[in-house]
Amino acid sequence: MSCCVDVLGAEQAGAQALVHFGPACLSPPARPLPVAFVLGQRSVALELCAKAFEAQNPDPTAPVVLLSEPSCAHALEALATLLRPRYLDLLVSSPALPLPAGSLNPNPEPLERFGRRFPLAPGRCLEEYGAFYVGGSEAISDPDLDPDLSRLLLGWAPGRPFSSCCPDTGRIQDEGVRAGRLRARRRYLVERARDARVVGLLAGTLGVARHREALAHLRNLTQAAGKRSYVLALGRPTPAKLANFPEVDVFVLLACPLGTLAPQPSSGFFRPVLAPCELEAACNPAWPPPGLAPHLTHYVDLLPGSPFHVPLPPPDSELWDAPDVSLITGDLRPPPAWKPSDDPECSALTPKPQLELAESSPAASFLSSRSWKGLQPRLGQTPVTGAVSGRRGIAIAYEDEGNS
Repeated sequence: MSCCVDVLGAEQAGAQALVHFGPACLSPPARPLPVAFVLGQRSVALELCAKAFEAQNPDPTAPVVLLSEPSCAHALEALATLLRPRYLDLLVSSPALPLPAGSLNPNPEPLERFGRRFPLAPGRCLEEYGAFYVGGSEAISDPDLDPDLSRLLLGWAPGRPFSSCCPDTGRIQDEGVRAGRLRARRRYLVERARDARVVGLLAGTLGVARHREALAHLRNLTQAAGKRSYVLALGRPTPAKLANFPEVDVFVLLACPLGTLAPQPSSGFFRPVLAPCELEAACNPAWPPPGLAPHLTHYVDLLPGSPFHVPLPPPDSELWDAPDVSLITGDLRPPPAWKPSDDPECSALTPKPQLELAESSPAASFLSSRSWKGLQPRLGQTPVTGAVSGRRGIAIAYEDEGNS
């Protein structure tokens, strides 16, 4: 089941409202449509989770946020009631469900991040808090396959503790090691994007708001970094689909936060699949260095108007000429030769004293490096002969083969 609201299907059916059952990314839809979410209610062993929280957080004054998977959100207030007599700085998150039409926004307005609302007190920030996540299952062999938990681990402050608790058994696990592994994987993907010459932009969603603006932003990023980009609309990405484009060095999936992280654990992709945030870190020289920049799981946070938006530096900025060495190959990367689109020199033809190749296509360069290039036409190298009649019949029994 998709985690996004199917507004396109609703338009085709002529629906005036939608009811979404199951997991949801809670991303705003591209078209205004009343939506009711039914996230489900999973049973939570409150006593076991409270004991696990006390064992993991011995300091009663430490600030901690209670998080959960969407189906366990109904039990967070009851869990906070058991913990608040002892713990003084406890914050309860809630799913960022759309407010009913005509309702007034609460004052102060809570912070919305990771598809959740955080009722922070004035003067407080989310980076001050540790996290206690209620969700998951011991039956899952690879917990990295949970995109909701991966989104939280990547976006949470690296210096703050993060632990998860199984709602059925109360088993607790420190997620610091897993968060470090996910961040290391993301830094590797940023390096792969910096080394790439051809970038495939996968249009993974058409029903989430501002997806066209985000696609234009990513194309501008690749052009600024001197890379060639291709927009591919393939639906849900699979290894078989992406293997049809061997000349592409990296793919960037433009989708909702959960959809962007869903295909990453798979090892079947012959080229890495990145999130838009990693392409931003690779192509924008003004982006903060690792450790200082937040990992943004939603592409909307990269666009103008977001507090996390970092505009591209001007073409004459020294940031474009800063030396950059690949941490994968050890080679020095050349600075990108980028001109703004309104530069009159971009459309002017420069006379050349002799015939020479003005621009080399990355796809043509890739094809020339392959040992097998398809059928060889050998134009002008074969003698001219008259046409002759070929064989007749079908492959299983041609007419000249006789009865055998």
